[in-house]
Amino acid sequence: MKIIIVGLGETGKALVKLLDVTDHDVVVVDRNEDRVDEITDKYRVNGVVGSAASADTLMKAGADTADVLLALTHADEINLLSCMQAKAAGTRICAARLLMPDLVAEEDALKEKYRIDYFVKPRLDLAEEVCKNIGLPGYVKLESYLDERLQVINMNAVEESRVTGKTVAAVESLGGSMKVGKVIRGNRAMTPKADLVIKEDDSLYIVVKKENLEAAFSALGIKRDRIKDVVIVGGSISGGYLAKTLLSRGKKITLIDDDIERCRQKMDSFPTANVIYAESDITEVLEEEHVEKADAVVSLTDNDENNLVISMFAWSKKIPSVITRVDKQVHVKLLHKVNIDITVSPTEISVFRIIRFISETMNENQDEQSAADEFIRIIELMRK
Repeated sequence: MKIIIVGLGETGKALVKLLDVTDHDVVVVDRNEDRVDEITDKYRVNGVVGSAASADTLMKAGADTADVLLALTHADEINLLSCMQAKAAGTRICAARLLMPDLVAEEDALKEKYRIDYFVKPRLDLAEEVCKNIGLPGYVKLESYLDERLQVINMNAVEESRVTGKTVAAVESLGGSMKVGKVIRGNRAMTPKADLVIKEDDSLYIVVKKENLEAAFSALGIKRDRIKDVVIVGGSISGGYLAKTLLSRGKKITLIDDDIERCRQKMDSFPTANVIYAESDITEVLEEEHVEKADAVVSLTDNDENNLVISMFAWSKKIPSVITRVDKQVHVKLLHKVNIDITVSPTEISVFRIIRFISETMNENQDEQSAADEFIRIIELMRK
């Protein structure tokens, strides 16, 4: 396929890295010449410098013969216009990133108006990912594929785990109609043969159908804590989405932010939530608010280092569920190595959803097992 990637931020660069190991013809577009040069020097891709809103720039990138265009700049309007221009030029499939809530709310109308096939919505998607994983133990991460029909349980074989010391065949026979898709030992991907013995610290990717997920959790001894009291640190758009969802589910929410205007906005939006302005260090505020009484702490600030400090503090207080937002891929890899509870990365989420969309669109007859194998391969590549 011929794929055009517009915008070379974290998501665009991560997609280039993934697609570099395929036989796809990839072209990148960005207004920043240095970014284009950096990517074209490092990977087997072509580059065009210019505005993605320009029909001339898109034609130089080959929009008239492209199979897919992915508009991933940080400006929603540019992404919409880029897709519209590409479709007019002859691009078969277009996907765009949407960041602003007012435009996310108009998703269906925008799809029709701009002829866009798919939207990736990092801020809303991040909140959905948190909801999916909240309450799970830190050694488990839940991923989805094929429009949620397939679930991938990524779990580390900790000492007390039911899988540690068992063969792959024995794990699969525990129940829940599950299939071990891959075993990672150190930096080595192990073929999950029936007689392979799972060792402590191995990372397993276990595939299960959505309807069998709870049975698989039970068979694996994975218990999701009942969450009633949630502390959200960071009143950004993602924090707002998360608070709205959790409040609708009857959860008690404490939302902490160091921006007084955002706090005022959240107080107006969520009158039943406990909104706190963190005038001093956030960990001091957490201490004053007796964070140890919470069932979950979710750190969603825009700074990886702050999120790490907040999550380490919550971890030290033995909070049952700690979820950390991590933007930079180098930090995602670091946290996966030290197994610090659950991390959610806007970049990872966006890449997974985009690749999933492309795969499902281009391979309509792909069977579930092949789809699961492909998804696990993508996860591995992202985290290398």
